[in-house]
Amino acid sequence: MPDRYAVIGHPIAHSQSPLIHGLFAQATGQAMTYEAIDGGADEGGFARALAAFRAAGGQGMNVTLPFKLQALAAATQASDDARLAGAANALRFDGDRIEARNFDGVGLVRDIEANLGLPLKGRRVLLLGAGGATRGAVLPIARAGAARIVIANRTAAKAEELAHELAPHLGGVPLAGGGFDALAGEAPFDVVINATSASLGGDAPAVPPAAFAPGALAYDMVYGKGLTPFLKLAQAAGAARVADGVGMLVEQAAEAFAWWRGVRPDTREALTRLTVPLV
Repeated sequence: MPDRYAVIGHPIAHSQSPLIHGLFAQATGQAMTYEAIDGGADEGGFARALAAFRAAGGQGMNVTLPFKLQALAAATQASDDARLAGAANALRFDGDRIEARNFDGVGLVRDIEANLGLPLKGRRVLLLGAGGATRGAVLPIARAGAARIVIANRTAAKAEELAHELAPHLGGVPLAGGGFDALAGEAPFDVVINATSASLGGDAPAVPPAAFAPGALAYDMVYGKGLTPFLKLAQAAGAARVADGVGMLVEQAAEAFAWWRGVRPDTREALTRLTVPLV
């Protein structure tokens, strides 16, 4: 019988993960199935769904909102990325063991460097927002050799606290946090990443135009929405390149697939299928 994998979330009908992993399995000749599981809105729904899937022989799960924190809590072993992010987006089951990883930040970095062709080494990187998406991105960006990372958030104290917490784990890469107004004292950034949910509501974070360096890349983690308000703001500020988060979605999926199956799939077909023109 084929091995069983799944993605769990609530709601989950919109998830592209079954399509992505189906393409990966076909391209790599893997005997596996991949389904979407709705963990429900009631307390305990995630735990029950996780236990049922494991009991039925499931070997691994992707985890999306709102269960990433619960996934980490359920794990018996977690990677540094997952612990620092405070969340897990992939699980692997081995007997009584539940291993947890967080591939979101790794997928982001791979998309920027491999798909968009922009090495992060020596770059100044600005992350907008101080939530879970930023938590998961900081360590992989530091590993890629960024020259400086700044977290800007509407509530300055939250960004400052997050920077203080993560800074000791970055191998000496400078990390600072503050409010959007503090960006006036910063040199422009080579890469500006919107890790807020503002684009989902048709808004843009209050990043000043001067934050974008000439030739900058503006990256919105939201995907499939076309040219979001943040990306429009970035273009008006002179950003040379704009991108949404579809590549991050596909690349983090590829990392999970490789962790589960021992082979990393080519991501080009999935990217082609899911990319929406930024217009």
